[in-house]
Amino acid sequence: MSLWHEFLLTQGASVNDHTASFSHKPAANATILTDLSHYGLLSLEGEDAVTFLQGQVTNDVKKLDGIQSHYSGYCTPKGRLLALFLAFSRQDKIYLQFDRALLEAISKRLRMYVLRSKVVITDSSDTTVRLGLAGEQATSALHALFGDVPAAEYAMTAFDDVIVLRLPGTLPRYEIIAPTEKAATIWSALSTQATPANQADWDWREIHAGIPDIVSATQEAFVPQMVNLDLLNGINFKKGCYTGQEIVARTHYLGKVKRRTHLAHIATDSQPKAGDELQDASGTAAGQIVRSAAHPEGGFDVLAELRLESVENGPVSWQNQVLTLLPLPYSLEK
Repeated sequence: MSLWHEFLLTQGASVNDHTASFSHKPAANATILTDLSHYGLLSLEGEDAVTFLQGQVTNDVKKLDGIQSHYSGYCTPKGRLLALFLAFSRQDKIYLQFDRALLEAISKRLRMYVLRSKVVITDSSDTTVRLGLAGEQATSALHALFGDVPAAEYAMTAFDDVIVLRLPGTLPRYEIIAPTEKAATIWSALSTQATPANQADWDWREIHAGIPDIVSATQEAFVPQMVNLDLLNGINFKKGCYTGQEIVARTHYLGKVKRRTHLAHIATDSQPKAGDELQDASGTAAGQIVRSAAHPEGGFDVLAELRLESVENGPVSWQNQVLTLLPLPYSLEK
């Protein structure tokens, strides 16, 4: 067990397979503090790192300037997503954060394409601690600790060897990246103003921000636009070629996207899982679950990838449970 997770044990957490859990359930409007060890983190460095990654992902790596982060997709040659990265750079390294269960396969695939490029890819998942802070008190809590916080979505600020990212969404949300020796002090300070919470609590707030995820069950299931990556500014259509670029560009330039990811509530006691099929009123496949998390007051909220035609004709259901569509914090029109 890592020193970080040993510290969390002293804070009342139980730790299992990189995930820290707390027994209490924060309210929907609570400001929460979450360990984000369930994400994997790769770092890329070397004189060819930017050029190499520019040919692999959907977004413009050159815009990772140390003060701005972004989402980016990693696709097959057929334009289907293998992973979704939160990307940022710091001190000549580019960092890619994504579902930890995909870490080994994605790092192996990236290394396969390095060839003679001067690029070193390192698993940095356990050499840094990542914390999530979300809620109305999040900004003031960070101000008290650091004296300054990034204001704009995707902006990042470095405080020596600690990084703070402002995440997108209407609710103030931040990620703090810190070395292990400083993370405990930061956690202790923030936990006086925020409730320690679980991955599911963080996921619920991510879902309400309209942030998709790619997991093992949904690899190669979606073209990036199907999970709204373009609406999250996670695709740059002017950067040039990358793996899958032809399909992604064709989807963009040849007309309206026919499938989009929607926010919805399902009144059920059983959790829908990523990859679960959804049906329209006639029983025909209408799409699938992208991401789900329990609502603090019951049922589950989901991000559901759906045919727009099915949405118009409604209703859409999961295992005979009708989806109640909710507004996203961004428009599905672009």
